[in-house]
Amino acid sequence: MAQAIRKAVFPVAGLGTRFLPATKAMPKEMLPVVDRPLIQYAVEEARAAGIEEFVFVTGRAKSAIEDHFDHSFELERSLTESGKLEAVKELRAWMPAPGQISYTRQQMPLGLGHAVWCARNHIGDEPFAVLLADDLILAGPGCLEQMINAYQEVGGNVVAVEDVPRENTLQYGILDVVTDDGYLARARGLVEKPKPEDAPSTLSIIGRYILQPNIFDELAMQQKGKGNEIQLTDAMARTIPKTPFHGFRFDGTRFDCGNRFGYLEANIAFSMVREDMKDRVTQIISKYSE
Repeated sequence: MAQAIRKAVFPVAGLGTRFLPATKAMPKEMLPVVDRPLIQYAVEEARAAGIEEFVFVTGRAKSAIEDHFDHSFELERSLTESGKLEAVKELRAWMPAPGQISYTRQQMPLGLGHAVWCARNHIGDEPFAVLLADDLILAGPGCLEQMINAYQEVGGNVVAVEDVPRENTLQYGILDVVTDDGYLARARGLVEKPKPEDAPSTLSIIGRYILQPNIFDELAMQQKGKGNEIQLTDAMARTIPKTPFHGFRFDGTRFDCGNRFGYLEANIAFSMVREDMKDRVTQIISKYSE
C-alpha cells in the first residue's frame, strides 16, 4: 500500500491581478464564495481527505490568511455576549487544531514550482498534496479524497485532470498519455502550456496534486521554463522515468475562480446546492434573465 498522505501545501503568494482593484489590499484567496473564502474551501477539502498538517506558502500582504485561520477572541467574545452561540460554534468548527498550520514565505514570484519548493522543509521525506485555492471543486466526496483513494491503487504522482477544448491547451499543463481507462490516465510525459497544434492530448492538469518527495530534487535545480518561471509541470515531467505518473478524472465540477466568470459561476453553483438559498437565488437569476 502507498504511504499515507498527511500533509498538504497551499501556494497562496500570488498577487491576484485579474481581480484588481478588489485584491489591492486583500489576498485573492480570501475572495468569498457565498459565505466563506476560497482558501477555506481548499482547507476543508484537504481535512475531509485526512490531511493533518497544512502548509501555507505566502507572500507579502497575506496576513489576512493567517488571521482567518486563527481565533478572533474579540469577535467570539462579542458573539457570546450577544447570545449568538451557534455562530461561535460555527467559527470554531472548521478551525484546524493548534500546531496543524505552518507558514513559509515565497520571497520572489518565481512560479508554482518555486512555491512548492519553498515548503520542502515542512514536508520532509514523505508524499504530500498540493491544492490551489483558485480551482474550486464542487464534489462529494471531495476531489482530494477521491484522488487519495486512486493513489492508494497506483502510487507515484497523481494529478487531477479534465479535458479542455484543444484551443485552450496553451493555458494548462497537458499530459502525454500512454494508457487511459477513463478513470486513470498513465502519462509518459507532460508539456507546459503547449500550442494547440503541438499538444499531445487535451487532458489538462488542474490545481490538485499528490506528489512524491523526489519532486524537491528536481525543483532544487531551479530550472526555468515557460514565462521564465520555475514550473511544477516541468519538474513532474522529469520524475516520470523513475516515478509512475497518472492523471485522475475526478467526479465533480471545477470552477476556475482565477477569472471573473468562473468566480461568478462558482457563487451561483454553490448557492444552488444550499437548501436555505437555492429558491431565492433562482428568483434572482430569473429576475435578471427577463
